[in-house]
Amino acid sequence: MTKPYVKQTIENEVAYIEFFHPAHNSLPGDVLAELAQTIADAGTNDEIKVIVLKSGGDRTFCAGASFKELININDAATGKVFFSGFANVINAMRKCPKFIIGRIQGKTVGGGVGLAASTDYCMATKFAAIKLSELNIGIGPFVVGPAIERKMGLSAMSQIAIDANSFYPPEWAKRKGLFTQVYDSTEELDEAVKTTAEHLCTYNPEAMKEMKKIFWKGTEDWDKLLAERAETSGRLVLSEFTKEKLKTYK
Repeated sequence: MTKPYVKQTIENEVAYIEFFHPAHNSLPGDVLAELAQTIADAGTNDEIKVIVLKSGGDRTFCAGASFKELININDAATGKVFFSGFANVINAMRKCPKFIIGRIQGKTVGGGVGLAASTDYCMATKFAAIKLSELNIGIGPFVVGPAIERKMGLSAMSQIAIDANSFYPPEWAKRKGLFTQVYDSTEELDEAVKTTAEHLCTYNPEAMKEMKKIFWKGTEDWDKLLAERAETSGRLVLSEFTKEKLKTYK
């Protein structure tokens, strides 16, 4: 696999939405936009009762936003658009009336942790360590922070945000509420995801829709909040500190 993509397959009323990018599933703006739209469309598709969010590849679920795009930001407006990419996906997941199961097969960083936290039920392998690395380059996990805090609590979110150099093991993430189960292999994970998703399809769709509203109660202002957070990140990425840091990564 060398070309980025977003694809959806439907099996037994379950939509499997998969994204991929050859750079460790780090996502550029066009892939994020397509992912947000695919999730929104699945939410209105009567053939679908449950959604599974997954990524291609073996050992990385998502390495966050595209670094190549990040280093080319030269003005605040472009910065806001760039950081709005994950905001739009998170909001699409939040507004989707169907349960979204996360299938996290490997490491996840930055925006990827935000995606995992925005699923309604998240399952992982023992390889799915997590990290918020944004402070390393002079910004912060502003856009994904609300989703992570909602799922894991302020204490856990602040811990991994401050300790920006460390990967935290999936068992830690499970204890903090991000993952529901951790499996020894991708094969075991896939079997469990399939079983869980198809079992959920036997439930009343209206009941699941109403439960989803309850799960996400209190996030009604996130369209505005995440846009403001994207603006903050877009401003900070133009700072001399961050520009100098980014030069060391080129």
